[in-house]
Amino acid sequence: MAEPSCKTLTVSGNPEYPPLLWEKPHAPEQLTGAAITLLEEILEPLGIALDVQSPGSWARVQRLARVGELDMIAGAFITPERIQYMDYLLPPFTHLQATVWVPVNRVFEYRHWPDLKGKQGSTLINNSFGEGFDQYAKENLQIVNVRTIEQSFEMALAGRVDYVLYERLQGQVKLERLGLAEKFVVLDVPISNEGLFFTFSKDSRCNTFELRERIADSLYTLVDSGRLDELIDEYAARYMSLRP
Repeated sequence: MAEPSCKTLTVSGNPEYPPLLWEKPHAPEQLTGAAITLLEEILEPLGIALDVQSPGSWARVQRLARVGELDMIAGAFITPERIQYMDYLLPPFTHLQATVWVPVNRVFEYRHWPDLKGKQGSTLINNSFGEGFDQYAKENLQIVNVRTIEQSFEMALAGRVDYVLYERLQGQVKLERLGLAEKFVVLDVPISNEGLFFTFSKDSRCNTFELRERIADSLYTLVDSGRLDELIDEYAARYMSLRP
C-alpha cells in the first residue's frame, strides 16, 4: 500500500482540455473531467484520494510539477523538456489528434507542415504537439501563444491569425459549447497523433516505483475495457450543457 503520507495525491492538468479536463464553473480552483474520474477509479482501490487543483494556466501547472508542488499531472504529451522533471505512467490513457482549425470562410490547402509557412497561427502557452512538430514549429512557423484557447479562436475570427492549433476532440466540444461550431472547420490532415499520459513529478515524495507499478496495472485494465470512451461521452455531454 502507499505510504501513510501519500494517502492523498495533489493533481492538476490543462484547464483548457474538455471533456478530459476543465475548471468547475462554481469552483474554478478545481478541475473536473473524464481524466480526473479515470484517475480516481484507478487510485480509489489503492486507498488513495485526489486533491484536484487548478492553479491557473497550463504553463503554471507545468511549473508547479517541475518544482514538486504537484504530485501528478492528469494528461501530458511526452517532450524532451518534460521528461527531465516528470515520470510518465504507461500506457498512455488515450491518443489525441492535434489539428489545424480555420474559419469556414478562410480555408486553405493543408497537406503537411510546410503548408503552414508564411501564415500566422495561435495556440496555448506551453502547448506541445509532439517533439517533431514542436521543433519544426520553433524553426519555421509563426505561432502566437495565449492563455486560453478561446482567445485563439477569437483572434482567428477577427482575422488576426490564420489558424488555431488544438486537439480535434477538445476543439469540437469547446466550439460547440461556445456556439461557434458552424464558424470553424478542422483541416483533414492532423499535425500529430500523440499519446496522452498520467505523470508523476520527479520531486513528489509519493513517486515510488511500487506505486507507479500498481497504478500502471489498473491503468492497463481500464484502458483495455474502453472505460475512458464511456467517460468521454459522459463528460462531453456535461461540458456542452454548461452555459458559456
